[in-house]
Amino acid sequence: MSRDLRRHVVPPRLTWLRGRNALLVTTAALAGFGAILTSVMSRRSEAADIAITLRLQAQRHQSVALLMEAVSWPGFPPQSRVIPPLAIGAMLALRLRTEAAFQFLAWGTAFVATVVKAFVHRPRPLPEQVRVVLVPLGGSSFPSGHVLTYVGVYGFMAVVANGVIANPGLRWPVSVGLVGLICLIGPSRIYQGHHWPTDVAASYTLGLAYLAVLLAVYRRVKAREL
Repeated sequence: MSRDLRRHVVPPRLTWLRGRNALLVTTAALAGFGAILTSVMSRRSEAADIAITLRLQAQRHQSVALLMEAVSWPGFPPQSRVIPPLAIGAMLALRLRTEAAFQFLAWGTAFVATVVKAFVHRPRPLPEQVRVVLVPLGGSSFPSGHVLTYVGVYGFMAVVANGVIANPGLRWPVSVGLVGLICLIGPSRIYQGHHWPTDVAASYTLGLAYLAVLLAVYRRVKAREL
């Protein structure tokens, strides 16, 4: 390997440290997910779920309601089935083939959500318990498909945007905007009464574990390409 090329390759020790950090993050996130799942299955979280939801829903300002609605909008079909392929296509058009492949894998969080929902079968919040914004929803409340998919899809988009956009005036707004979308989607799903707080928390932990593993593999692949 030439000396110039070595400057762009992560040193072996740093590669090892990054891999270890990803393992630690994944382990901690999965442990958190397991604790939340246990609490939900034993129904010990119900009182706290209702209390947190009602407290969040007490914010009735119209601007808050509009923001919560806008944040959730990309996660509903048909747009939820269009945005990820568009992102993948844009990466391919920019010749970011590795990024496009991993963006597709990041979309796999939607499948993970479907599998876990089929296992848990938790009822969604009811209007008798909290305020529910009526939309055509069905299936299990646990975990939140919106949150889990956002962490994977928009989390990896943020990493790509931060890595490939050269202009800081564009890079930072795009990256921060994507991270903001991830941070707000959880409160949005609770505010609209479509999910319980534990549904959202579990989705964040499971999504973080998935994304940590995906990014660890992505970095290894990119290091070999240099």
